[in-house]
Amino acid sequence: MKHYPFILFYLFCNLFIWSFKGSFWVYLFCLMAFIGVVAWGSFNIQLGYFINSITHKRTRKKEVALTFDDGPTEFTPLFLDLLKKHQIKATFFCIGKQIEQYPETFRRIIEEGHVIGNHTYSHSTSIGFASTRQVMEEIKKTDDIILKEGNISTSLYRPPFGVTNPNIARAVKSTRKKSIGWNIRSLDTIINDEKKIYKRVIKGLKPGGIILFHDISNKTYHVLADLLLFLEREKYTTFTVDTLIKPKQND
Repeated sequence: MKHYPFILFYLFCNLFIWSFKGSFWVYLFCLMAFIGVVAWGSFNIQLGYFINSITHKRTRKKEVALTFDDGPTEFTPLFLDLLKKHQIKATFFCIGKQIEQYPETFRRIIEEGHVIGNHTYSHSTSIGFASTRQVMEEIKKTDDIILKEGNISTSLYRPPFGVTNPNIARAVKSTRKKSIGWNIRSLDTIINDEKKIYKRVIKGLKPGGIILFHDISNKTYHVLADLLLFLEREKYTTFTVDTLIKPKQND
């Protein structure tokens, strides 16, 4: 179903080209439009164009998932203190090199009952141009660190920046991961105003939503503090994204 818009677009371009008898400018227009559509599919994880990612929970119950990317960092203990105070479990998508830098904080995340996901080793800005082998190496290296420092394994993977493409899709399949996206993006790494971030999250709030935060700043910590009070007032509960993964059947 998610691929239908792209299929329809392909058919439309073919009809358009045929109608104008193969004009060079028509070909060029269709090529540029196609590139735009592919880019849209690559950067919008909710479309599931290259990877079928989990982006929300199908429910009418007032519950959401809190997810944090790019840690652990020097700020992560503040987030853990806050979550512990409100007795809430979250999902942390950790970067391998950050785990190496803050191993004790990483172990604390696990000890306090939160869920761990793989967010690659380096979180490179060029991940979208990496080969399948390179993406697999990023994932496997982080898996090794997670096992070494936390004595656990994880099937959860979140693509850095939410970028997907055929190479990343093959790497995810080869490493037997489940891609986890979101449907409520806080933009806390882009927006500086805490009130704007908070309002953005509240506006997008819906039953079964998966909220994307980053445990990398005091700014987001303050937003989270206000959000947890809001969720409490509105009678929202929380879930962790591992509960959305169907257990594999034994052969």
